[in-house]
Amino acid sequence: MKNIARLLCLFLISTVIACTGGTSKKPDAASSGSTKSGTVKLYSAATKGFIMSDKVVKTPEEWRKQLTPEQYHVTREQGTERAFTGATWNNHENGTYQCVCCGNDLYHAEHKYESGTGWPSFWQPIAPENISTRADNSLFSRRTEVVCSRCDAHLGHVFEDGPKPTGLRYCMNSAAMKFVKSP
Repeated sequence: MKNIARLLCLFLISTVIACTGGTSKKPDAASSGSTKSGTVKLYSAATKGFIMSDKVVKTPEEWRKQLTPEQYHVTREQGTERAFTGATWNNHENGTYQCVCCGNDLYHAEHKYESGTGWPSFWQPIAPENISTRADNSLFSRRTEVVCSRCDAHLGHVFEDGPKPTGLRYCMNSAAMKFVKSP
Protein backbone atom coordinates (compact mmCIF):
# COMPACT_ATOMS: atom_id res chain seq x y z
CA MET A 1 0.00 0.00 0.00
CA LYS A 2 2.87 2.42 0.80
CA ASN A 3 4.42 1.75 -2.62
CA ILE A 4 1.15 2.62 -4.36
CA ALA A 5 0.87 5.83 -2.33
CA ARG A 6 4.48 6.75 -3.23
CA LEU A 7 3.86 6.10 -6.92
CA LEU A 8 0.69 8.18 -6.86
CA CYS A 9 2.53 11.00 -5.11
CA LEU A 10 5.37 10.89 -7.67
CA PHE A 11 2.84 10.91 -10.50
CA LEU A 12 1.04 13.95 -9.06
CA ILE A 13 4.32 15.82 -8.50
CA SER A 14 5.53 15.09 -12.04
CA THR A 15 2.15 16.22 -13.43
CA VAL A 16 2.35 19.53 -11.54
CA ILE A 17 5.91 20.09 -12.73
CA ALA A 18 4.94 19.32 -16.32
CA CYS A 19 1.91 21.63 -16.20
CA THR A 20 3.62 24.57 -14.51
CA GLY A 21 7.05 24.32 -16.12
CA GLY A 22 8.85 23.50 -12.86
CA THR A 23 9.29 25.36 -9.63
CA SER A 24 9.53 28.81 -11.20
CA LYS A 25 6.55 29.48 -13.39
CA LYS A 26 8.44 30.20 -16.62
CA PRO A 27 11.99 31.10 -17.63
CA ASP A 28 13.14 34.64 -18.12
CA ALA A 29 11.75 36.11 -21.34
CA ALA A 30 15.30 36.74 -22.54
CA SER A 31 15.93 33.00 -22.53
CA SER A 32 12.51 31.79 -23.62
CA GLY A 33 12.74 32.60 -27.32
CA SER A 34 10.54 35.72 -27.07
CA THR A 35 13.41 38.15 -27.47
CA LYS A 36 12.62 39.35 -30.95
CA SER A 37 14.37 42.62 -31.54
CA GLY A 38 13.02 45.37 -33.71
CA THR A 39 10.73 48.30 -33.23
CA VAL A 40 7.25 48.59 -31.82
CA LYS A 41 4.56 51.25 -32.14
CA LEU A 42 3.58 52.56 -28.69
CA TYR A 43 1.35 55.28 -27.32
CA SER A 44 3.21 57.90 -25.27
CA ALA A 45 1.29 59.73 -22.54
CA ALA A 46 3.93 62.48 -22.55
CA THR A 47 3.52 63.29 -26.25
CA LYS A 48 -0.16 62.24 -26.38
CA GLY A 49 0.54 60.33 -29.54
CA PHE A 50 2.18 57.28 -31.01
CA ILE A 51 5.93 56.78 -31.20
CA MET A 52 8.21 54.09 -32.58
CA SER A 53 10.49 52.48 -30.00
CA ASP A 54 13.13 49.78 -30.04
CA LYS A 55 12.28 46.55 -28.24
CA VAL A 56 14.18 46.23 -24.96
CA VAL A 57 16.12 42.98 -24.74
CA LYS A 58 18.44 42.25 -21.81
CA THR A 59 20.08 39.23 -20.29
CA PRO A 60 18.78 37.84 -16.98
CA GLU A 61 21.89 39.27 -15.32
CA GLU A 62 21.17 42.76 -16.69
CA TRP A 63 17.55 42.56 -15.45
CA ARG A 64 18.71 41.39 -12.00
CA LYS A 65 21.00 44.42 -11.71
CA GLN A 66 18.16 46.80 -12.62
CA LEU A 67 15.27 45.30 -10.64
CA THR A 68 14.60 44.40 -7.02
CA PRO A 69 14.29 40.65 -6.31
CA GLU A 70 10.48 40.96 -6.18
CA GLN A 71 10.31 42.97 -9.41
CA TYR A 72 12.54 40.42 -11.13
CA HIS A 73 10.46 37.49 -9.88
CA VAL A 74 7.19 39.08 -11.03
CA THR A 75 8.29 40.53 -14.38
CA ARG A 76 10.91 38.05 -15.60
CA GLU A 77 9.76 34.79 -13.92
CA GLN A 78 6.01 35.42 -14.17
CA GLY A 79 5.51 35.57 -10.43
CA THR A 80 2.68 37.19 -8.51
CA GLU A 81 2.90 39.47 -5.50
CA ARG A 82 0.64 38.82 -2.53
CA ALA A 83 -2.74 40.54 -2.64
CA PHE A 84 -3.14 43.85 -0.79
CA THR A 85 0.65 44.31 -0.45
CA GLY A 86 1.69 46.16 -3.61
CA ALA A 87 2.57 49.84 -3.69
CA THR A 88 -0.20 50.84 -6.11
CA TRP A 89 -3.18 48.57 -5.42
CA ASN A 90 -4.84 51.28 -3.31
CA ASN A 91 -3.50 54.32 -5.18
CA HIS A 92 -6.15 56.87 -6.17
CA GLU A 93 -3.96 59.66 -7.57
CA ASN A 94 -4.08 60.88 -11.17
CA GLY A 95 -1.22 59.73 -13.35
CA THR A 96 0.22 57.00 -15.51
CA TYR A 97 1.31 53.48 -14.65
CA GLN A 98 4.50 52.51 -16.49
CA CYS A 99 6.42 49.27 -16.93
CA VAL A 100 9.00 49.01 -14.15
CA CYS A 101 11.43 47.37 -16.59
CA CYS A 102 11.38 49.73 -19.59
CA GLY A 103 9.18 52.74 -18.76
CA ASN A 104 6.50 51.92 -21.35
CA ASP A 105 3.19 53.63 -20.55
CA LEU A 106 0.68 50.91 -19.63
CA TYR A 107 -2.43 52.29 -17.91
CA HIS A 108 -3.91 55.65 -17.06
CA ALA A 109 -5.34 56.21 -13.58
CA GLU A 110 -8.74 57.15 -15.04
CA HIS A 111 -9.11 53.51 -16.19
CA LYS A 112 -8.36 52.07 -12.74
CA TYR A 113 -11.13 50.74 -10.53
CA GLU A 114 -11.60 48.90 -7.25
CA SER A 115 -12.03 45.21 -8.06
CA GLY A 116 -11.69 44.02 -4.46
CA THR A 117 -8.94 41.59 -5.46
CA GLY A 118 -6.02 43.36 -3.78
CA TRP A 119 -4.22 44.08 -7.05
CA PRO A 120 -4.42 47.20 -9.23
CA SER A 121 -7.21 46.61 -11.73
CA PHE A 122 -7.94 48.50 -14.93
CA TRP A 123 -10.74 48.19 -17.47
CA GLN A 124 -8.48 49.06 -20.42
CA PRO A 125 -4.81 49.75 -21.20
CA ILE A 126 -3.58 53.20 -22.17
CA ALA A 127 -3.44 51.84 -25.76
CA PRO A 128 -3.82 48.29 -27.11
CA GLU A 129 -0.39 48.59 -28.75
CA ASN A 130 1.37 49.02 -25.40
CA ILE A 131 0.53 45.57 -24.09
CA SER A 132 0.41 42.07 -25.54
CA THR A 133 -1.49 39.03 -24.38
CA ARG A 134 -0.76 35.33 -24.59
CA ALA A 135 -2.23 32.10 -23.29
CA ASP A 136 -1.19 31.02 -19.78
CA ASN A 137 -2.22 27.46 -19.03
CA SER A 138 -0.16 27.07 -15.85
CA LEU A 139 -1.48 25.98 -12.45
CA PHE A 140 -4.32 23.88 -13.90
CA SER A 141 -6.17 26.89 -15.27
CA ARG A 142 -6.60 28.80 -18.51
CA ARG A 143 -5.82 32.47 -18.21
CA THR A 144 -4.69 35.27 -20.47
CA GLU A 145 -1.33 36.72 -19.50
CA VAL A 146 -0.60 40.42 -20.08
CA VAL A 147 2.95 41.45 -21.00
CA CYS A 148 4.65 44.71 -21.90
CA SER A 149 4.91 45.11 -25.68
CA ARG A 150 8.30 46.80 -25.39
CA CYS A 151 10.21 44.39 -23.11
CA ASP A 152 7.96 41.32 -22.64
CA ALA A 153 7.72 41.86 -18.87
CA HIS A 154 4.98 39.84 -17.19
CA LEU A 155 2.45 42.34 -15.82
CA GLY A 156 -0.49 40.19 -14.72
CA HIS A 157 -3.60 38.68 -16.31
CA VAL A 158 -6.78 39.89 -17.97
CA PHE A 159 -10.19 38.45 -17.10
CA GLU A 160 -13.66 38.90 -18.59
CA ASP A 161 -15.35 39.96 -15.35
CA GLY A 162 -14.65 43.69 -15.38
CA PRO A 163 -16.91 46.73 -15.56
CA LYS A 164 -18.47 48.37 -18.60
CA PRO A 165 -17.64 49.55 -21.19
CA THR A 166 -15.07 46.77 -21.90
CA GLY A 167 -16.13 44.08 -19.43
CA LEU A 168 -12.43 43.39 -18.85
CA ARG A 169 -10.36 43.33 -15.66
CA TYR A 170 -6.66 43.85 -16.23
CA CYS A 171 -5.40 42.50 -12.89
CA MET A 172 -1.82 43.78 -12.63
CA ASN A 173 1.05 43.37 -10.18
CA SER A 174 2.19 46.59 -8.48
CA ALA A 175 5.75 45.21 -8.61
CA ALA A 176 5.56 45.26 -12.42
CA MET A 177 4.66 48.95 -12.60
CA LYS A 178 5.81 52.33 -11.41
CA PHE A 179 3.37 55.19 -10.95
CA VAL A 180 4.11 58.63 -12.40
CA LYS A 181 1.85 61.28 -10.89
CA SER A 182 0.35 63.84 -13.27
CA PRO A 183 1.46 67.44 -12.67
